[in-house]
Amino acid sequence: SSYKVELSKPLKVRGIHDVFHASLLQIHEPNDDRLFPGRSDNQVISLEEQAMLDPEWTVDSIESHKGKGSDAVFEVLWKSG
Repeated sequence: SSYKVELSKPLKVRGIHDVFHASLLQIHEPNDDRLFPGRSDNQVISLEEQAMLDPEWTVDSIESHKGKGSDAVFEVLWKSG
């Protein structure tokens, strides 16, 4: 079973799909201020702010590589040049 959920505009803009398998969903439990005092929604970094701090880069092509596994080294051509 899959469920369609209502997403905020920032999530939609980022291309987050709005249909999730039931196994990925959980019942929402509001924040417990006794366990985690002072935590509010506006303290969590937004996706836009995160993107500004850690911008994503798009790869145009992988020109070459050597090594394998965790020792692999790639020569990459980025979309930005």
